[in-house]
Amino acid sequence: MAETKSDIHLYTAQTPNGIKISMLLEELGLPYKVTAIELDKNTQKEPWFLEINPNGRIPALTDTFTDGSPIRLFESGSIMQYLVDRYDTEHKVSYPRGTREYWEVNSWLMWQMGGLGPMQGQANHFTRYAPEKIQYGINRYQNETRRLYRVMEAQLSKSTSGYLVGDRCTIADIACWGWVAASYWAGVSLDEFPKLKEWVDKIVSRPGCEKGRHVPKPHTALENRHKSEEELEEQAKKSRAWVQQGMAADAKK
Repeated sequence: MAETKSDIHLYTAQTPNGIKISMLLEELGLPYKVTAIELDKNTQKEPWFLEINPNGRIPALTDTFTDGSPIRLFESGSIMQYLVDRYDTEHKVSYPRGTREYWEVNSWLMWQMGGLGPMQGQANHFTRYAPEKIQYGINRYQNETRRLYRVMEAQLSKSTSGYLVGDRCTIADIACWGWVAASYWAGVSLDEFPKLKEWVDKIVSRPGCEKGRHVPKPHTALENRHKSEEELEEQAKKSRAWVQQGMAADAKK
């Protein structure tokens, strides 16, 4: 079968949101270019990048649209929908538009975008990046992350395929994976979620997902489950300064 042609250019970094797109691109077997965005240098705030994503966040993507003109896409969920709607004609990781499964996948994608990502992102922040330990914030967001994990655990317990929707891996699974894989960074163990733990390994056993998670650099989140809290805290110190600097820069604008 001839290789699908595309003019896709992915702008990304090694984050749970960033790897969603490279994992999906690899699952679809699409050729693409990559520009690594250096978050610690605020590359995402430079004028050239803001022309692609005015919100100054990764991931972002450009392509040549069906009319022959460039198209820009930002927000990971929107990018994923674009890629499957346009390129997944064989429904490798999607379902035909208008089917029950299509809308179920869409629900889980929105659930991740509106719930799992923001809540676990805050758990990450208060657990690892805040300049002082605020226990209320840590408890609030770790507990909400656990609640969301229980929702996934219940869904996977009913699944006969081991995936969130129907009989195949979809963008719902791919969207959630990077966050759950980083659970220990948020201070949440997967030991109480056996189905979710199996699912993490099931997704990464797929060649496309395995390759895509290492874009634009090696993905190391899974290694955190073998580290002590002291080791994780030492690791966080290396990033805390630039995270705070980035927040300060945002506050001035």
